[in-house]
Parts: sequence; C-alpha cells; structure tokens
Amino acid sequence: MKMRRWMALALAGCVTASVTACGGSGNTTTTTAATTATSAEETTVAATTEGADTGKAEDASSKGLTPEERAKEFITVGTGPTSGIYFPIGGAFATALSDYGYQTSAEATNATGQNIQNILNGDAEIAIAMQDAVMQAYTATGAYEGKEPASGLKALMRLWPNYVQLVTTADTGITSVGDLKGKRVGVGAANSGVEINARMILDAYGITYDDITPDYLAYGEAIDNMKNGQCDAVFVTSGLPNATVMDLGVSYDMVVIPIDGEGREKLVNDYPYYAESVIPANTYNNTEDVEGVFVYNIMLVREDLSDDMVYDILNGVFENINTIKASHNAADKNIDITFGVDDIQLPLHPGAEAFWKDNGYMN
Repeated sequence: MKMRRWMALALAGCVTASVTACGGSGNTTTTTAATTATSAEETTVAATTEGADTGKAEDASSKGLTPEERAKEFITVGTGPTSGIYFPIGGAFATALSDYGYQTSAEATNATGQNIQNILNGDAEIAIAMQDAVMQAYTATGAYEGKEPASGLKALMRLWPNYVQLVTTADTGITSVGDLKGKRVGVGAANSGVEINARMILDAYGITYDDITPDYLAYGEAIDNMKNGQCDAVFVTSGLPNATVMDLGVSYDMVVIPIDGEGREKLVNDYPYYAESVIPANTYNNTEDVEGVFVYNIMLVREDLSDDMVYDILNGVFENINTIKASHNAADKNIDITFGVDDIQLPLHPGAEAFWKDNGYMN
C-alpha cells in the first residue's frame, strides 16, 4: 500500500507508533514534549513542519469545484448491459456523484466498445471500459487497426479486474479451448470488449473464427441460447461472480473451461495488460480453482472536462466510496484509493494526475 506524502511528516511525531497508526488520521498534531525545556531550534523545526503541512492542505483544498459550480454540472456514466456488473457498479458511481452534488445519469450500453465511442463523441463524461480494448483503440491496433488512434482517451482511475470466463455445459464434451473448433461459440457483441477478448484468446491458441461458428451476442443472450441448445460455449468477461453465470451453474451442469498452458503464456507475453489468474473454487459450481486470465477495467473520462472538475469528481468518488463498494463484491474488494494507478497504461487526464499526485500515489 502506498502512503500519502503527509504520512512522512506524521512519522516524525509518531516515533513509537506503527505506520498504520500514523495513517489513521489525515491531520498531524504536534505532540507536547515530555520535558518542559524545549530548545529554540526544536520549536523552529516544528513550526516549519506545520507550515509545510498547512501549505499542502491549502493547495489541495483549492482544487476542485465549489458546491455552486458542482450543482450546474451534469455527469452521464457509461455502464454496460443490465445483465452484467458494469451496470450496477456504474449506477453506484452515478449515485455517489449525485450525493456529492452533481446532476447524474447512469446509461445502459453495450459496454466497452460503445463506452469508448461515447467518451470520444462527448456522449458520456465518465465510462467503464476494459483496458485491453482501450489500448487497442488508443494505438489503433487489433480490433481498431486501420482507424485513427483514439488519442483523446484519458483515464480517471483503476477499477476491478475482469476475469475471462469460458463456460459450457457438460453435455457438449468441451473441456479445453482447443475443443472449441467446430463448435458454435458466443464471442460477445461485435467489437465489444468481450469479443476482443475472445478473438485474442482464440488467436493465442491458434484458432480463428473460421474454425468456429461465432455468435455475435452479448453473453446474457448467448447463455440463453446455450440453455436452448443453440450455442455450445460462451465467453463472459466480468468481475467475480457473474450473476448470469451463477444462474447457469444452478440450473445446468455447467463447466468452466480453463484458459491455461502455452496458449495463456503466449497471450500474456503478447499482451501485457493480461495477467494469469484463477477463478477460485466454489465461485460457481466449480469445486477446484480454474486457471484463467484477467484484464483490468478502468474508468475513462472526457478529455475536454476541466482539470478542476476531474479532480473534483475523484474527490466525490472517494468521499462516497462506500456507496460504490456496496454495489457489488468486485467493487468492494477492488475499488479503493489505496490501489493507486500503477496498473493503468492509458495516460491520465491532467486533473486525475493532479489528484493522484496530491494523494501520494504518483511522483
């Protein structure tokens, strides 16, 4: 865990306390010396330290918006389909910012692909997106090859890891990624974040869409088709657990297919925003850990928003973080100021950069 810069100053007054104890308060109080004879030199040092702390606090407090300015601003939050977890977590961001004084709305979308476009078009102020798709759009590679680089994309904060989950039912006989050849596979809506994941993972295993019959459906629809015998396997990319996958595991003999071996090694080597992971035992009906991969979600923010407003948005998010944490297990475990921004590859908005620097998470 990283420490705010003021903690280094607080430490001087907490010699016998632990780092955790020193971090329990945002204000450092000068401790009266045990002896009544305090040297002039010590008094000067203490005054200088207090002055430095006060200057930093005043500098940080001068950033952001006034309540009157905030009340005039409208924030649309780009979320995802109502069947996924982008929707409740994005809705919680809208609620948190509304409680902070903004006018807000949470918009259901097709998730990452649409959210990227909505940010670029100015149709959303902040929006959730998977970092792999974002970086492809930013660099005009992969699914965005041949298009202009989306240099206007900027990051606000890191969110939670999205686990790539490949699910089927036992009666299909599919137990590995290689078994997908010749099968009908739900790969996600065309150009969605899920579909980008599916394409990259299949490619890592030497499989193309010519080797399968791709169904370009959101995973909720694709799983409904699988229940009806019209689809053999479905890619789902989300936090854990996913309600739609949980429902499938309750009603059917579901199998979570591992993403492992040389294919996973190639994927992680080729695309460093993927990381090896496991889907823990008993997340669904799986009695053992299932090998897999994840990629982080990030919150995008419109490039043309003022630095003060973006700084203020982050203040509002973390002042009302409990609202966001209560929206889903993935948010509760993974969205917190202490996680910082080291996992973000996309450039931060200048207002976000100032916020994270002021809070000690960037140099």
